[in-house]
Amino acid sequence: MKPHRLERVAEVVREVASETILFELRDPRVKGVTVTRAEVSGDLQHAKVYVSVMGSPQEQKLCLHGLKHASGFIQSKLANRLKTRFTPVLHFILDQGVKNSIEISRLINEALAQSNAGHGTDSPAGEEHPEGP
Repeated sequence: MKPHRLERVAEVVREVASETILFELRDPRVKGVTVTRAEVSGDLQHAKVYVSVMGSPQEQKLCLHGLKHASGFIQSKLANRLKTRFTPVLHFILDQGVKNSIEISRLINEALAQSNAGHGTDSPAGEEHPEGP
């Protein structure tokens, strides 16, 4: 299969999954979900749908379980949109990229704060001017 066709199918998978999760799923376990990307196998039999889920690891696990439970419903929506011989079987995968980006930003900010603290600022901001009467 041509690479650009796979990209188009992957984009449709991402769009349909995102819209269905956002507007049509009523599962209380599925919340705070962002579909970040999708990858489709060369034979169009399988699609990996990468999702970012806000919340604790337990909430993320629950959400993925809910998405797995709803995958047939999402696949039926995808079948209506794709009109291909096969509809890819959807596999939801937690995308660690967003989580890693947030963690890297936190570490950078922490390092910058420590660097600034070591360069002449003895007290944290706001403590230099006590409030008067």
